[in-house]
Amino acid sequence: MDATQGLGFGHFIEQADSVAKAILFIMLLASVTSWYLIVTKALANARARRRSARFLDFFWNAPSLNEVAIKLEDQHPDEPFSHLAYHGIAAVRHHERHGINRLNEAGSSSDFVTRTLRKTIDEETANMESGLTILASVGSTAPFVGLFGTVWGIYHALMAIGLSGAGTLDKVAGPVGEALIMTAIGLVVAIPAVLGYNFIVRANRVTLSQLDAFAHDLFAFLATGAKIDPQASAHVTALKPTVARA
Repeated sequence: MDATQGLGFGHFIEQADSVAKAILFIMLLASVTSWYLIVTKALANARARRRSARFLDFFWNAPSLNEVAIKLEDQHPDEPFSHLAYHGIAAVRHHERHGINRLNEAGSSSDFVTRTLRKTIDEETANMESGLTILASVGSTAPFVGLFGTVWGIYHALMAIGLSGAGTLDKVAGPVGEALIMTAIGLVVAIPAVLGYNFIVRANRVTLSQLDAFAHDLFAFLATGAKIDPQASAHVTALKPTVARA
């Protein structure tokens, strides 16, 4: 009974060699990194949604495009929708100033604005996807790293039992059970990383879909000077290809 009570995670750490401790350190680092990315990405997405809602409310109720431009110049864009509007307006003004002399070979004003909007959406996509590779890597490799730690622990446990000559079940089960702790640690690290990755990817997909639809409305506004009814924009974008996918 006393020997059984002496087994556990603490005993496993005390008996672990340099390889096992290195694996534990890697798993701890992966877990901390994963949780940092999950929390920071979730908070950033929540803040961006609130700011985007305020900007879109202002955009659709602004009396003119010039009012939107003034606001964006005074308050630098801090979320995807205002960033897209800022670059779209800047592209129109740039083409008005320099298009005749410098951009004849690059196409018309609509072509220039389309390329600018597409480029901005690509930049926002890259920004949203930053850090997701780490989460995906942790989620896919952590169970195998934990399994390697378990195999390593079982090997050394069996070697120690063989040298001692005590091969009874109570002598084997304890060390082998301790070695399985590494597999459990791998799963504990991997599961939050996978769930966090799926949550963030889903949120990014929804945001990019909305941004793509807004790009169509913004392009129509910049090209015609007339706003598309935001209540009907979903029906319009469902029937027409968006600027970003053109």
